[in-house]
Amino acid sequence: MDDIDLEILRSLKRDARKSYRDIAEKLGVAEGTVYNRIKKLLENGVLKGFIADIDYSKLGFDITAVIGIVVEGGHLLEIEREMSRASCVSAVYDVTGEYDALIVAKFRKREELNDFIKELLANRYVKRTYTMFVLNIFKEEHGVEF
Repeated sequence: MDDIDLEILRSLKRDARKSYRDIAEKLGVAEGTVYNRIKKLLENGVLKGFIADIDYSKLGFDITAVIGIVVEGGHLLEIEREMSRASCVSAVYDVTGEYDALIVAKFRKREELNDFIKELLANRYVKRTYTMFVLNIFKEEHGVEF
C-alpha cells in the first residue's frame, strides 16, 4: 500500500459513490489506475465492500443496545458466530475483561430487545448478560481516520 492507495481509500470512505474518474482527477492519475487499485484492494481484503451510511432511527430502530455476554468456556466462538447471524446485530466483539463478548444491536421496540435477550439466555452456554441502553448517539461511524 502506498499513498495513492491510502488516498483512494480516504476518498471512498468520504463518499463510496464517487466515480473512478473523480478520484483519478483528484489524485492526478489515470482512471484505469484507480480501477486497478480498487480491484486489488478488494482482492486483498483491505476494501471489504461499499456501504450506505443509514440513520436507523429514521427507519424505526430507536433502541440501540450494547450487550455484554459471559460464555461457558470453549463455546465462545460458537456463540459469537450465532450472534453474528442475527439480523438486528450490527457488531460482535471478542473482548477482554469482565465479559467474553460484546454485541451491538438495534431494535424497533422494547419487546424485540426483550425477546432477543431471552433467546440469548436460553442458550445453555451463555452464563449471563449485561445490557446497556444507548441514550444518545454522538458518533456512529464505521472506520477511523488514517
